[in-house]
Amino acid sequence: MDQPNQSSLRNRLLRALAPEDFALVRPHLEPVMLPKGRVLIEPNQTIEHVYFPESGVASVVALNSDHRPVEIAIAGWEGLVGPSVILGVDCTPHQSFFQMEGTGYRIATPHLIQVLEASRTLHDLLLRYIHVLTIQTAATAMSNGDSILSERLARWLLMCHDRVDGDELALTHEFLSLMLAVRRPGVTEAIHLLEGTGIIKARRANVTILDRERLEETAGDSYGVPEAEYERLIPNPDRSDGSLSRRGRSAVE
Repeated sequence: MDQPNQSSLRNRLLRALAPEDFALVRPHLEPVMLPKGRVLIEPNQTIEHVYFPESGVASVVALNSDHRPVEIAIAGWEGLVGPSVILGVDCTPHQSFFQMEGTGYRIATPHLIQVLEASRTLHDLLLRYIHVLTIQTAATAMSNGDSILSERLARWLLMCHDRVDGDELALTHEFLSLMLAVRRPGVTEAIHLLEGTGIIKARRANVTILDRERLEETAGDSYGVPEAEYERLIPNPDRSDGSLSRRGRSAVE
C-alpha cells in the first residue's frame, strides 16, 4: 500500500477526518501488513504506534495471572488499535493482537501526539471513538454476566461479521473458548446449537454465517448498543447511514 489518498481509504476514522486534519496525519501514515497472531501492543510496554486497520480484526485482551487471555474489545476498519495514546497514556496492562489477518496503516506515537495537539477537531473525533469503545467493553461485561453462552457467541460472531468481507470467519473452537473465557466443550455445544438451527455452518477453523437476521435475534439485547452509538457519533463520508452493523449498512447498499 502506498501513502493513501483519503478517498481511497476504508478505515472509517481516517475517512471521517476533515480534509485539513487528514493533511496533518497523512505524511505520518505507514502501510503495514497485519498477519494473524501479530501482537501490536504488549502489556505494560510503551505503545510505539497506533494502528488504523483497513481490513482484518484485532482483539484487545486482558491477561490473568496464568497469562490466559480474555477478550474485552475488538477493532477493525471502523476504529483504531492503541486508544490509550489518545488519552495521554503511554502504556496499558492489556495486549492487542490481530485475530484475523488484514492490512492497515500505523502512525508513530510521537507523530500522533503532535497532530492531536495541533487539531482539536481531530482529537475530538478520536475521543468519540474511544467513548464507543468504552461502551463496547461495558456491553461485553454485561453480556458475560447476563447472557447465556449461545447469546454471547452470537454477539461475538456478529461483531466479527461486521468487520470482515463476506460471511466466512476464520475461527477455531479453541480460539473462541479463549475469547469468550469458557471451556472449549461449552463453545462446541453453543456452536452445535446455532448450527442445528441453520444460523451458521461450522467447519474446521471456519464459521460461515448463514442467517444474519436470526443470529441477531439469538444475540438479543447483548448486541446493538455500541453499534448504535458508533452510528450516532462517527460520521460516514459516503452515505447518510453511518451504521457499524451490517444491518444498517445493508439498508443503503
